[in-house]
Amino acid sequence: MPRPSTCSTSTRTSSRSSTSGTGEWGWTVRRSPRSGAADVRHLLGRRILFFGGKGGVGKTTCSSAFALAASRSGRRVLLVSTDPAHSTSDIFERPFGPEEQPILPGLWGLEVDEEAEARRYLSQAKERIARVFSPAVVREAARQIELAASMPGVTDVALFERMSDIMLSRGGAYDLVVFDTAPTGHALRLLRMPELMEAWVGALTARRREAAAAAATGEAGAGPGTTDPILQSLEARAGRLQRVRAALQQREGVAFVLVIVPERLPIEESARATHMLEDAGIPLGGVVVNRVLPAAATGEFFESRKAQERVYLDEIEDRFSSAPRVRVPQLPRDVHGVESLERISEYLLGT
Repeated sequence: MPRPSTCSTSTRTSSRSSTSGTGEWGWTVRRSPRSGAADVRHLLGRRILFFGGKGGVGKTTCSSAFALAASRSGRRVLLVSTDPAHSTSDIFERPFGPEEQPILPGLWGLEVDEEAEARRYLSQAKERIARVFSPAVVREAARQIELAASMPGVTDVALFERMSDIMLSRGGAYDLVVFDTAPTGHALRLLRMPELMEAWVGALTARRREAAAAAATGEAGAGPGTTDPILQSLEARAGRLQRVRAALQQREGVAFVLVIVPERLPIEESARATHMLEDAGIPLGGVVVNRVLPAAATGEFFESRKAQERVYLDEIEDRFSSAPRVRVPQLPRDVHGVESLERISEYLLGT
């Protein structure tokens, strides 16, 4: 399995530099007067962070390094991987399981298996139906659920349910929960799930109440009422979705961190992501510009690449000017193991 993409931050490489210095890894790093905050230390005070970006830009390395940094600062941190690639195990060089487990002092981790979550979600659906309906209805419902298991979207709903459980039930046990998410589009669909499901559950609840009213009109005491288990389940579901949505929109407690590289496609995808985050009411906490070529990369090939990169770096400064930005150099070797992550975490916090 390939190593996760490298991600580090030091004093930032820039296309419009005014000062320079030699970083710990042995290359010259230039500072830009246009750049935003030189670190993401301000995010240490949040309760929930989502690290996302286009596939292959270094989300896992950045989220892991930040989670480690937060734990080193004295906070209790849970690192959750929802990315199907599950590179957190590789970068920490130890297996992560489906349930939270201690990784290092102050740091716990887990990897969510979306296929296993889908199976569990459908099994729970069968159990809920069995408690309410007759055996004949249960058998038909079970058949339909089995057919639904292979339908697109089921794993998304199941994954959203697990993320909701972590935020609502387990989040209180930690000072900070860091989510290493799937590529941007998938991650943002999950974060929009409360809004979409609230509309669906609301429609079902309204229809159930209409049925209750019609039954009560025809026969006093007949039909579903306040003790109707289906209506109770729908109302409980609606309340849970509202709590999740409220948790995601806590501007002082939640943020999404975009990890980006200075290339055309990641820039465009990240720009679209900022609009989607705004629509969902989720704050953009920062932009990590990863794998910027260092000054030590010389020669005709690298000079050509750096000329193109300068254009993209300036574009990133303009298009993401409202968010704190951290530019990070391409490292000369892979980042894996706690020692490497500790160095990266120092860069992320500007220490």
